[in-house]
Amino acid sequence: MQHHSLRQAFKNTFLSPADKALWMLALPMIFSNITVPLLGLVDTAVIGHLDSADYLGGVAVGSMITTFLFMMLLFLRMSTTGMTAQALGAKDNQRLARAFVQPFLLAVLAGVIILLFRHPLMELAFHVVGGSQSVLEQARLFIEIRWYSAPASLANLVILGWLLGIQYIRGPVILLIAGNLLNIILDIWLVMGLGLNVRGAAMATASSEYFTLFIGLYFVWRVMKRRGITGTEITSAWRGNLRRLLGLNRDIMLRSLLLQLCFASLTVLGARLGSHIVAVNAVLMNLLTFTAFALDGFAYAIEAHSGEAFGARNREKLLNVWHAACRQAGLVALAFALIYALAGETIINALTSLPELRELADHYLGWQIVLPLVAVWCYLLDGMFIGATRGRDMRNSMVVAALGYGLTLLTLPVLGNHALWLALTVFLGLRGISLGWIWRRYWQRDTWFSSPGH
Repeated sequence: MQHHSLRQAFKNTFLSPADKALWMLALPMIFSNITVPLLGLVDTAVIGHLDSADYLGGVAVGSMITTFLFMMLLFLRMSTTGMTAQALGAKDNQRLARAFVQPFLLAVLAGVIILLFRHPLMELAFHVVGGSQSVLEQARLFIEIRWYSAPASLANLVILGWLLGIQYIRGPVILLIAGNLLNIILDIWLVMGLGLNVRGAAMATASSEYFTLFIGLYFVWRVMKRRGITGTEITSAWRGNLRRLLGLNRDIMLRSLLLQLCFASLTVLGARLGSHIVAVNAVLMNLLTFTAFALDGFAYAIEAHSGEAFGARNREKLLNVWHAACRQAGLVALAFALIYALAGETIINALTSLPELRELADHYLGWQIVLPLVAVWCYLLDGMFIGATRGRDMRNSMVVAALGYGLTLLTLPVLGNHALWLALTVFLGLRGISLGWIWRRYWQRDTWFSSPGH
């Protein structure tokens, strides 16, 4: 009898309805997130088997520049999720239509601007990156074609954000998996089958972006139809409250810029410490990236649930979501820390066969055990603040974290590469602490449900 009551208590604590609802959104997003690094691996494997290293370098540089630019516009997905989830909670069809149409038009416009100004943007990026001329020549060939998909790539961010916000989880999963699978098939056919090399890799990615766009628009149309959103509501949705959207997007963009600069500086500073250090950091970063993809699944789920609770002004539901997220994501972070503690060396050995890198990686493996436990809170709190569309608070917390990161880098002459990992830990920790402090103040003053500042 006691055994049964213990089991019941465990189920009530760790598998409450809020926990199950969180997993329903988080799990599919975690699996579809994992297809993203998988695509990178296939790209590398396909191009890496060609007869010149310049091809691989060109695709790597071209992809890095493209990712940096498009990640700067990731605010399009984040703001869309928050606004859509709030409209869902408020049961307001006009707001639901506006939450899609306004950012969608903004995304297409931004994509067209990137396309029109691709040559000066490319030259600026190459000037910053530097490196061998032959590699940059291949990168130019890649970007020339890849950026034709800019309007589709950015529009897809909005579609993904809207479907997440409305909690139609099957849509984003099919989009991510179908898009990446088509990319992989086209990659193999165009690069290896037709011998188009770097151009083939770019054509594969650009084609799959437009393919994803058409499927995504079909999903959006189906959901709108099911919710009874009329054609009039859709066509008039571009008007109204655009300033709030632009203000929110400005704040999240500044936050993304700081985030990108901090991560980019890690690579630059690692390169200055020597080729072995930059290589070992790249291997270890794979572990952090994998952890981030898993924990991001929870962040997405929180965005949708907390935004809905915010829109409905439902205090109890919001706290249930938060406590469920702390329990479930906390356990996942702990599992990652344990896996890296027990099997870290085995994972490193699978990622690299070079003995000097394996030996060097052992010195920094401890950071991989600490990082999931430190990072989990900033991912979860990010989700809460995106759901509440509090962009200004997210920007401010990122400024605090970036300052802490910069100050920690002053230990570089003393600690060497350990200083880079310490700075990253401080950066992620400060993001969680500052957002947690801001959130606590809102609750103490009972102002969380008041409208965010413009």
